[in-house]
Amino acid sequence: MAQDAGWGGGPYGGAPYGGPPGGPPGWGGWGGGWLPPKPGVIPLGPLRLGDIFNGAFSTVGRHGKQLFGVGAAVYGGALAVVVAAVAIAYSATSDHLHRMFSLSYDENPRPDDWAPVVIALCAVALVCLIAAVLSTALMYAAVPAVLQEAVLGRPTTFSAVWRRAWARVPALIGTVFLSWVIAMIPLMLAWSGVVALIIGLASAGGDDGVSVTLVVVGMLGALATAPLAVWLWVKFSLAPSAVVFENQGPIAALRRSSVLVRGDWWRIFGISLLAGAIAGVASYLIQLPFTFLGMFSGMLGSANLGDDPNPASIVVAMSGYLIAVMIGQLVSQLIVATFPPLVTGLLYVDRRIRAENLGPVLAEAAAVPPQYAG
Repeated sequence: MAQDAGWGGGPYGGAPYGGPPGGPPGWGGWGGGWLPPKPGVIPLGPLRLGDIFNGAFSTVGRHGKQLFGVGAAVYGGALAVVVAAVAIAYSATSDHLHRMFSLSYDENPRPDDWAPVVIALCAVALVCLIAAVLSTALMYAAVPAVLQEAVLGRPTTFSAVWRRAWARVPALIGTVFLSWVIAMIPLMLAWSGVVALIIGLASAGGDDGVSVTLVVVGMLGALATAPLAVWLWVKFSLAPSAVVFENQGPIAALRRSSVLVRGDWWRIFGISLLAGAIAGVASYLIQLPFTFLGMFSGMLGSANLGDDPNPASIVVAMSGYLIAVMIGQLVSQLIVATFPPLVTGLLYVDRRIRAENLGPVLAEAAAVPPQYAG
């Protein structure tokens, strides 16, 4: 049985192709008067800036139920887990918190009170970290899973996207972690050297003026190494797409991204930066009404507090504000987690069309012939 052409091993996972069906090979697979077909959200030829952003918006329009459905399930589930962890931590430490809040200014909390609170906070922080990593990885996998069908003009379902995304989560976690570590190495090296010098001077009784100078040098060193960190980040920015489109592992995906980005770094950087800015502005505008609604609700709740409120009454009074802010954050996070990865995924497809003549292979998989304009 032939492997499904949309899930790696087909047009996205296959080797570079030699030429278009029914026409001579050309730049991006089309030439000699042949126009690339458009079975899905983009034309299957080299993409311009407008094609990439139109394709991202068209994918949201055509497959919004799958994208936002997975996003709502992922981030809603993560939020529910975090809220449950906070509720459990509060119920376990409420007595300790009450005694700590009832202390006067000249009294210090006892270790029997603050130690359980610190442990509970660390446990909640760990739950938040795990939830954030899993939700981010799932969305990084879900967006390309939708996109690879949207490019071919084929429908997909929530369950298919979820299965595909979940299967690629381990590889995506490794890929994102490795790319982040590699990009941060220059900054960490600059600061670790400065910190080591400051510790050495402090232990040797050095003066404060030299320490301040070293801190300034460290900041300048971090600024000087920032361009290298950005260069590495862009160099490996297509790796998550390679993980999903081609079923690559973390190391292979990083190599694949490095090869595809080569020769087109500035264009990928500029388009990715523009996509992030658009998503950031949209996220801010979405959160504004929820923030104002939450502030109004918080003011109403604070008016009902007594002269000596306890932690439980404070939480109840501020619950309206917290709920409104969390809903706004959830909705805005769906935009931030969807639009930039869509643009990155389309950049990945564009680079393969340009560098590997992928356009005719995709057209053949979509069963759409090219048009002759000569």
